[in-house]
Amino acid sequence: MLHRLTAGAFALAIVGLVPHFAAAQDFPTRPITIIVAQTPGGGTDIIARIVANQLSKQMHQGVIIDNRPGAGTLVGTAAAAKSAADGYTLIAGLIANMAVNPSLYAHLPYDPIRDFAPVGMLADYPFAVVVAKNFQARSIAELVALAKAKPGAINFASGGNGTGQHLSTVLFELMAGIKLTHVPYRGAAPAYTDVIAGQVPLFFDNLSSALGQINAGTVRALAVTSRERSPLLPDVPTVAEAGVPGYEYHVWFGLWAPKQTPAAVVAKLHNEVATALADPGVRKAIADGAGVPDTMPLADIEPFVQSEIVKWADVVKRAGIKVQ
Repeated sequence: MLHRLTAGAFALAIVGLVPHFAAAQDFPTRPITIIVAQTPGGGTDIIARIVANQLSKQMHQGVIIDNRPGAGTLVGTAAAAKSAADGYTLIAGLIANMAVNPSLYAHLPYDPIRDFAPVGMLADYPFAVVVAKNFQARSIAELVALAKAKPGAINFASGGNGTGQHLSTVLFELMAGIKLTHVPYRGAAPAYTDVIAGQVPLFFDNLSSALGQINAGTVRALAVTSRERSPLLPDVPTVAEAGVPGYEYHVWFGLWAPKQTPAAVVAKLHNEVATALADPGVRKAIADGAGVPDTMPLADIEPFVQSEIVKWADVVKRAGIKVQ
């Protein structure tokens, strides 16, 4: 009797799965929307459009970018969390909204783990450590020595409190055992104005935007924050090899679906993303923007995000960073 019940339960489970597999086989039958919780033209928007264009070609369906900026990515991400869990609405997530926001905001309107299912990582983008041309430190080791000699005397710029530019520098402070003074701006452009003028000598910025200033000679690059040197700046060392062992920082991007999206649909989307990232044109577009395609296995993404949430919660707590 027990055997018959078990077999019957198994058969019912299989029958219950059939619609999901059938739906995945036919998926997609209409356009897919990728919500970008930032304005057009930013890093998240650029990588989302690169991948969306290739996915449209592969899947023979439109993949539409829906920009929903506001409240430091909260508006768009919360909207994605409440979307129908059918695979037709995705969110372009990144380190900010998927790993840092839980420790920055006391009342986050979504939970990166509870509300979202990973679809696939897209790319990683390192930062560059740039300084004013007249700044006396010529290397990371000299920067650390100066900061230790005069704690708090060296100012660093960021595009705002809690941004990657801020957090990457705070991580550097903690790992190097130094104290710098934070000068937040409303974006990278006004920050560069003062860095170039030498008023705020230090800036950790995304390599894709820093590269133009470095190549123009308006600032000097002391290091890159990736694990390995960037092919775009082969003569510039990493922070780790230049004096702070173990230091690494990059902005990572990926795609997520609402949590209850059928696993078969998620798996199909993941395979399509992997195919897109293998396309030579996509790889070149990412590399031209100073990025590296991220081919992390699907099963590894959620544990990775969980570890990032813990890591940045510790950094935010130790540094006393508050947004609201």
